[in-house]
Amino acid sequence: SNFRGAAFAAYTLCERLGVDSLYIWTGFVPEKRETLVMKRTNFFTGPPTFKYRGLFHDDEDILPRPYDDDGYPLWTGTVPMVWYERYFETALRLRLNQVAPFVRVQRPFEVQKTASDWGLFYTSHHYDILLSNPFGYERFGLGKARDAGLIRPAETRPEHIYLPREPKPRNAEDSWDWFTNREKMLRFWRGGVLENRELDCIWPVGLRGTVDRAYPFPKDMSAKERGQVYREVLEAQVNMTKQLLPPDKTPIFHLTLYREMLDNYQKGNFDFPAEVILVWPEDADGVMRALPESLGKWKHGVYYHLACRGGPTKQSAHTITPMLIEDQFRKIVASGATEYMLLNVSELREFVMGTRFIAEICWDADAAFKAPDAAGRYVNWWCMEYFGEAAAADAVQAYHRYYELVDSYKRIWQGNERVQDALGLLVKKFAGENPEPVEADTLAQLRDRTARYAEAMTVIERASQKMSHQARQFFFENCTLGMLMEYRPTQAAIPLLEAVNEPNLDKAWTLCQSARPPLEQFAMEVLWAERPPFQEWYRATWMRPRGDKLNVNEAYEEMRAFLTSQGRHR
Repeated sequence: SNFRGAAFAAYTLCERLGVDSLYIWTGFVPEKRETLVMKRTNFFTGPPTFKYRGLFHDDEDILPRPYDDDGYPLWTGTVPMVWYERYFETALRLRLNQVAPFVRVQRPFEVQKTASDWGLFYTSHHYDILLSNPFGYERFGLGKARDAGLIRPAETRPEHIYLPREPKPRNAEDSWDWFTNREKMLRFWRGGVLENRELDCIWPVGLRGTVDRAYPFPKDMSAKERGQVYREVLEAQVNMTKQLLPPDKTPIFHLTLYREMLDNYQKGNFDFPAEVILVWPEDADGVMRALPESLGKWKHGVYYHLACRGGPTKQSAHTITPMLIEDQFRKIVASGATEYMLLNVSELREFVMGTRFIAEICWDADAAFKAPDAAGRYVNWWCMEYFGEAAAADAVQAYHRYYELVDSYKRIWQGNERVQDALGLLVKKFAGENPEPVEADTLAQLRDRTARYAEAMTVIERASQKMSHQARQFFFENCTLGMLMEYRPTQAAIPLLEAVNEPNLDKAWTLCQSARPPLEQFAMEVLWAERPPFQEWYRATWMRPRGDKLNVNEAYEEMRAFLTSQGRHR
């Protein structure tokens, strides 16, 4: 019916011809055929269940970008355009129609223009009000540039900023303060509208800090007074956008009830214009915090995470299961919150399985939910589609083992933590101190987990033997590696903790040396997942720094330092 529908049709045809919609991330190369015959066909589909649905690339820390002085990818550095293109193409191939690129960067205009030119609505984070990039208000000089009337200021090299803190303004006139600096804030938001008004956009509205933090109202201001301020700000943003957009552009607005915003709304502390889509969040672990009990005068949508910056970080393996997705999206659809869906996928690679499931639900929830156990049917289809008929049954069993064992993002780092805790005790032991002994129950629990992982690896090996080379590689990346992140360090932790309890130092040292092979093996296994274009994918970053339990290979690096120093250092 329009150019976006034509794009969906073209990519649907590509998939029917054998091009995997996720090929960028899975590595699947379509089978070459000498002849292709296209039969006459007429295919029609009605409107999708969710009107606006798309990907949010937030909390990226391992995509290539300039490096800082410590050798980490520069937190505020610009991500190369080729990566945005990979996201945008994937969105279209999954019949999604909006994208929200990474926000804590200078964000060249080319990024959002490409999204719009390709047929994707461009939107953004819940604090990126009117697509103005408040993160750069002080950091990138956007506030001064827009105040001087510059619509699209030239890029400058960002300062080395590693933590999402509010910068201190040079003076009160530059502060992000609605009460003392209202006109400059309005001019700043106006600049965001002017920069993007020719594009297809969905405009975030609201009042938050210049990073993902609550707006700092005066402490003595009542909830009712704050609600009046919210209403005043939102009406100003909506009216400004309507006035500035070309006549052929009908503005679309969304307000995400993130963190404090949901509490304020549920307590009845603020109201806002009817044309704003009300977006309900989940808890960053896949469970909706709330959903509308009645739709009222607004249209409603959801903001959902498959990945989220957390402590420990959740970036390295998928932990939101298809079963949880089915449970939550059945509730979402039943509530009528289907106008908008934004999916936080970070770098996307680890989260393609959940992403595709959600994309299918958003396209046609009636088809997805027409029978019970949509998640089970989806896992069965996924394993047949990607790993072949011969391997599918074993692959399904392997994924279910994954969901049982990696049942929380915290699991990913528990083996690492056990190794590092043990090494701390062993340094004391070999220095002549007497560390606290390790409880028998602790060792028993670790042995039980390694036994369960060993059983899962038997299933994985049986499935892998029945797969093609490219299927085996993707199966390793999407299923096996997430389990190995806890399994290998836990294998190493057991002899290390046994060494803590061993009174004979020579025997204790022998136990320490026996912990080395599993960690070395894991270091090699990680390398197998770092195929092009994902080189150095699991390196240390500002989210996963060196010397931190969140770094995938930290246990190996500490173990190596411990052994080569004869037990004197970690």
